[in-house]
Amino acid sequence: MAAQAKQAGWARGGCQCGALRYEVDLSQVQTFYCCHCRECQKQSSSGFGMSMVVPSAAFRLLQGAPQGWSRQAESGRKVEGFHCPTCGSRVFHSSSRGGGFTNLRAGSLDDTSGLRPVGHLWTDSKQGWVTLPPDSLCYPRQPDSLDDLVARYRAQGADAKDSAG
Repeated sequence: MAAQAKQAGWARGGCQCGALRYEVDLSQVQTFYCCHCRECQKQSSSGFGMSMVVPSAAFRLLQGAPQGWSRQAESGRKVEGFHCPTCGSRVFHSSSRGGGFTNLRAGSLDDTSGLRPVGHLWTDSKQGWVTLPPDSLCYPRQPDSLDDLVARYRAQGADAKDSAG
């Protein structure tokens, strides 16, 4: 989906129990990556979390009222996560890093069949069984900027359009 996201328009998703529902304009996705920090591992109860960065205006809640929870990241930034108060699924979060953007938990999309991250963050704390694709951008910790991840995502979208046309 990530490569096709530039053409796909609006998609829907939600929490595990269905109490929270949203839609997101996939043509506005800035980048898509996996984070291997211990916080994402704990939050997802898995080896990593998947983040799809979109302008906040490209994300709309359709149903339900998420509950917020905030923490201070190792960088000192405030991260505010939003989850379903019924089932606890984290659906999105925001960060004080740059206003106007929402980090969607991409695994909450109804259709995840074509997701392909362009990068991996916090690889110093990744689980030993995780093998990173050789063509991915990899960062041992949090990068100072997401610019390279955004550029790679845009290039991946352009490559998908070129191969389709």
